Amino acid sequence: MPAASVLRPRLAGLPNVSAGFSTRHGGVSTGAYNSLNLGLSTDDAEVNVQANRQRFAQALGFSAEHMAIAGQVHGNTVRLVEAPGLYRGVDALVTTTPGLLLSMSAADCAAVLLADADAQVVGACHAGWRGTVAEIAPKTIAQMVALGASTARMHAYISPCISQANFEVGEEVAEHFADAFVDRTRAKPHADIKGTLVAQLMEAGIPEAHIEVSPHCTYGEVADFFSYRAEHGVTGRLMGGIGLVI
Repeated sequence: MPAASVLRPRLAGLPNVSAGFSTRHGGVSTGAYNSLNLGLSTDDAEVNVQANRQRFAQALGFSAEHMAIAGQVHGNTVRLVEAPGLYRGVDALVTTTPGLLLSMSAADCAAVLLADADAQVVGACHAGWRGTVAEIAPKTIAQMVALGASTARMHAYISPCISQANFEVGEEVAEHFADAFVDRTRAKPHADIKGTLVAQLMEAGIPEAHIEVSPHCTYGEVADFFSYRAEHGVTGRLMGGIGLVI
């Protein structure tokens, strides 16, 4: 069985931490969902998605039965979890329980993965533009601190997502971003999700040296990533996952 193709961030090397972000390669889906589609919200066959999720989880040292999956709504609700399953209506999960793979889906939005290995606390959040400006990442960090994590020790990874160069928005969206993260030199504004997230992580107290930002753009690299915007909504879903290894 071919292995799922997964990007492994630096924080995956922390003691007892496993983490990664999927590409679109190494799965069983076909057509528009070729091949590692991890989203059950698509029209792909469920049997394919479940097989793909198993491959993704196994690539990170877990099984699909150990996935704790956020049922995302583009909000800023954070949930502490101690068991696998689907957690509806939340966009961030945190845990101190080993053996759980916190999982966030995306197809232009970012997955932000967070870990304090010393405190054995991990978190993950789904950060599209709405979640980003609603400060889902700082709220996730605050929940982790409440569990004993320290921002000075915390490491963060911002996954591939749509880049500022390709994220054209209207003023009704641009006005929610700080001016420093909006390019108005073109016909329409372009907003910077990654830049905003980095600023939020640093303001929350995570050292800049502990923040890794993926250089990949989902919209501009559809050969390797699913992009909802570039593929006009008919596409698969990526996932970011992080967990404490038993």
